[in-house]
Amino acid sequence: MTTDSPRPLPATPAVSSVGVGRGIPSLTALRCLDASARLGSFTRAAQEVHLTQGAVSHQILKLEEDLGVPLFERKRSGLVLTPCGRAYWNDVLLALQQLERATQSIRMQGEQGGMLNLSTASSFGTYWLLPRLGGFLARHPEVTLNISMHIGEFDFSSMRHDAAVEFSPGATPELCAHKVADVVVHPYGAPLLLAEHAGQPLAQLLQNVPLIHQNTLMEAWPGWLEAAGLAQQVQLEHCARGSRYDLLSMALNGAIAGLGVALLPGYIADAALQTGQLQRLSEVSWTSSKAYYLRFPRWKSGQPALRKFCEWLDSIRPPMAIP
Repeated sequence: MTTDSPRPLPATPAVSSVGVGRGIPSLTALRCLDASARLGSFTRAAQEVHLTQGAVSHQILKLEEDLGVPLFERKRSGLVLTPCGRAYWNDVLLALQQLERATQSIRMQGEQGGMLNLSTASSFGTYWLLPRLGGFLARHPEVTLNISMHIGEFDFSSMRHDAAVEFSPGATPELCAHKVADVVVHPYGAPLLLAEHAGQPLAQLLQNVPLIHQNTLMEAWPGWLEAAGLAQQVQLEHCARGSRYDLLSMALNGAIAGLGVALLPGYIADAALQTGQLQRLSEVSWTSSKAYYLRFPRWKSGQPALRKFCEWLDSIRPPMAIP
């Protein structure tokens, strides 16, 4: 199965002529809010932001007046955020962190490089992305790439990341999606487990051993059995009873340990196949309707480091789906 041909990135969003400053408190006021909330004291906040205690107190009072709600309760033990104050501080903190990262990126490299904060699905990042990243860094040494990993659907609301590689259907109204790889799986089992059922036809073997599932690919076994023409020979009840793991890497290690037969992509199973820890049971494959995509908010599409990363991904995508 061939992957989609590379598509051009969305054009850089046009700059709005409408200002965003109306009604927004000063950065000084927001920094005073953040420091006071974290430290529980106007005095300690003043030391951090290099103002007097009276100036910090004035900034907070003016902020409360502008918002029309109290942000702090003044207690003998110190400052305590009100419910409204905590909700506002949580949102302000994310905005301040985003502003700090944008400033750091420009200071580090300017428009020639920059910083890219990337999150990746755990198993895909470990087994597919990280082994290939040397090529990107060799091509773009001017880009600073920061990587973290996540499990499940990525939450962009924190604004701590520019983009995320995740297993998903693709683009949404809010997110651009740049295809990285299809997910194509085959069945694998440990030699000792398979030896216990030597000579059995494949359908009988699969009926007699546990089938390992991965939580984001629960449709994989029914789909593969249908593709292999074995759906009528392996009972659905037996298929549904198999163990379920959160990560593909867990399914890999479960299969290596002889806990059952797992459907795995080649990039996960190849090393174990080469060392003899696993055997492939069939050349029949199944391809998920979802894929791994690099997703990012549409308003970030013009970021130089992100555009370079997308172009590099296009350059290493194979003409055929990854087995």
